[in-house]
Amino acid sequence: MGFKGFAEGGIASIVAGCSTHPLDLIKVRMQLQGESSAAPVQTASLRPALAFQTTAAAHNFPTPPPRVGPVSVGLRIIQQDGAGALFSGISATVLRQTLYSTTRMGLYEVLKTKWTDPETKTMPLTSKIGAGLVAGGIGAAVGNPADVAMVRMQADGRLPASQRRNYKSVVDAITQMSRSEGIASLWRGSSLTVNRAMLVTASQLASYDQFKELILEKRLMNDGLGTHVTASFAAGFVASVASNPVDVIKTRVMNMRVEEGAAPPYKGAVDCAMKTIRAEGPMALYKGFIPTISRQGPFTVVLFVTLEQVRKLFKDL
Repeated sequence: MGFKGFAEGGIASIVAGCSTHPLDLIKVRMQLQGESSAAPVQTASLRPALAFQTTAAAHNFPTPPPRVGPVSVGLRIIQQDGAGALFSGISATVLRQTLYSTTRMGLYEVLKTKWTDPETKTMPLTSKIGAGLVAGGIGAAVGNPADVAMVRMQADGRLPASQRRNYKSVVDAITQMSRSEGIASLWRGSSLTVNRAMLVTASQLASYDQFKELILEKRLMNDGLGTHVTASFAAGFVASVASNPVDVIKTRVMNMRVEEGAAPPYKGAVDCAMKTIRAEGPMALYKGFIPTISRQGPFTVVLFVTLEQVRKLFKDL
């Protein structure tokens, strides 16, 4: 397998990431709904959760906009910034898939080859999950800078024009963050990214292999496009349910604006989770679930269908 597994996974991931980028952007915008985008001058030192508990009249807070669905969010983006805005941050998506997904897909195949029983040619589900956890964690650590840049570029359009970061590209985003916030800012939320990636990779890759094996073992379908689409969509649903809460917190931590001399809105992942739950209720952790499954389903289908085709092309190499 070696390098070939990394190349196959990387190509499939880039194709899947680019083709579903607009859905990912809509998901990020929805996950940030309900979060204060900017505090007024009088209460700039207050953190969002504390400010939320005070009365809007006393502190002159604007009334939060009503929460809207994915279609409305998409239409609003097109109306305000044009259809091209749906692809904001796509350069970061390409870099992220190149670093993160190539690493996780390649490592998963390496571990699967090593841990598969040579006699029975099978691998227990627990071993698949273990391989996914290891591969996802390492891949996320490698790709975190691109992940932070992608979230910021996707979320930029929801900010007032005067507060937008206006990154020109993923390189510009990473350069500006390094200069203004330090190199460490490129790994902001890395613990969340790693945890999410471990959950996604373990649930997505392990469940795809498991569903595919089950379909073939029960002879429900032949090893073809129908099997790949069915197994991958089921894997996408499992991955969405497992990862959405961590994804919401990750998005908010990565997107937070840290003003010089002021306390950051969130101290970390746990603080962000607690403030989100207190201010918006526990179901806030499943904000953006519809666009998550709407994106994760097609992404996983495109990922594995493309992967199976690339494997055929690379079979004799």
